[in-house]
Amino acid sequence: MATVTRLVGDLQIAEDAVQDACAVALARWPRDGVPANPGAWLVGVARHKALDQLRRDARRPDKEAAAVRELGAQNISPGSLSMMVDDQLGLIFMCCHPALDPAVRVPLTLRSVCGLTTAEIAAAFLVPEPTMAKRLVRARRKIRQARIPLRIPSVDALAERLGAVLRVIYLVFTEGHMATRGPALLRGELCDAALRLARTLVQLLPHEPEPAGLLALLLLTDARRAARVDARGELVLLEDQDRSLWDATEIAEGLALVERALRVGRPGPYQLWAAIAACHAEAPTAPATDWRQIAALYGELIHYEPTPVVEANRAVAVAMAEGPAAGLVILDAVGSHPQMEMWPQLHVARAELLRRLGRRDEAIEAYRTALHLGPPSAERAYINRRIGEISTA
Repeated sequence: MATVTRLVGDLQIAEDAVQDACAVALARWPRDGVPANPGAWLVGVARHKALDQLRRDARRPDKEAAAVRELGAQNISPGSLSMMVDDQLGLIFMCCHPALDPAVRVPLTLRSVCGLTTAEIAAAFLVPEPTMAKRLVRARRKIRQARIPLRIPSVDALAERLGAVLRVIYLVFTEGHMATRGPALLRGELCDAALRLARTLVQLLPHEPEPAGLLALLLLTDARRAARVDARGELVLLEDQDRSLWDATEIAEGLALVERALRVGRPGPYQLWAAIAACHAEAPTAPATDWRQIAALYGELIHYEPTPVVEANRAVAVAMAEGPAAGLVILDAVGSHPQMEMWPQLHVARAELLRRLGRRDEAIEAYRTALHLGPPSAERAYINRRIGEISTA
C-alpha cells in the first residue's frame, strides 16, 4: 500500500488498486502458485491497475497525463525491507501532514497503514461510521488536491508531525497486541511492523526522548507476547502469565531505552508509559510488582494525557496498591464519562474489582455489560469464562 502510494501519488487510487491486486492474487495464486516475490508481484499488478484507472479518466489535466506517462515508465523492483519501512513511514507522515485536519490524521493513517475498517475506526473514536467515512474521503481528496508527497520530511520539519506519528505507530502496535477483529488475540505482523517503524523513527531522531520512549514501551510490551495466550489461544492475564516465557532480550533493550530517554530530562507520555511497563518487566513475580510506583506514574501521566482512559488505568493500579474498594471509587467516577460507557475494558475492570470485593451479582452484571459492547473474540471468551467461574463459586 505504501509503495504503490509513492508510485501513484494518489492515496485513494493506490488503495483501490491494491485491493484489486489482492483480489487477483486470491484468484490466481491457488491455481498458478505463489510467485517468488509476492510483494513485488502485488506492487506490479496494483501499479498497472492504477494506470488503467488513471487512463480511464479522460478529463484529467495535462499534468496528470504526464504523471501517468512517467508512472508507466517506472520499473518495479522488489525493494529491501528498509525501503518498505521507509515507504510505510513516509505514508504515515503523508497522513499526518499539517495541511490535514488534526481530527482525521490518526484515523486516516489507521485506515491506510493499519488496514482497520471505517467501522472499527469509528468505534475507536466513538463517532458514527458515516461521519468517519466522510472525514476519510475529505482527507484523501485534500492529499490529492494539495499534492502532499509521500516522503519522510527533513529533521527540521519533523517536530510538528512527531506527536501524531508516534500516536499512529503506538495504535498500530496496539491493534496487533489486542486485535479488534478476527478470532485471534494477537496480530504479530502488526506488532512487528510497529517495532520496525519505531526503530526507524529513533534512528531519524536519535536525540529525541519520546521516540526512544515509544520504542521502549513497544519492546517491553511485546516481550510478553508468547505468554499472553494459552495453548487454546485464550487470553492469559498479566498476573497469571508464565514470566519465563517473556523475551529477556527485548526487556533488556527496552529497559536501557527507558533509562536513556529519561536521562535527557524532557519527560513525555511515552516515556512514562514505558516506565510503567518497566515496573512490570522488572518484577520477578506478580505479587512483587511495585503497584504504588505504577499508580504514581499514572498520576504523572495524567498531566500529559488528561483522559478518562489514563484515569481508569490509575484506578486499577490504586486497587492493586491500596485495595479494590479504593480503586472502585475512582473507576466509578471515571465511568460517569459518557464515552467510557462504550468502552468494554472499563466494565471488565469494574467486574474484577467487584469480584474481589465479593459482590458477585454486580460483577456478573458488569461482565455482561462488557459482552454487550462487543469486545474482541479472545476477550469475550475470557469474560464468559469469568462469568462461569463466579456463577459456580
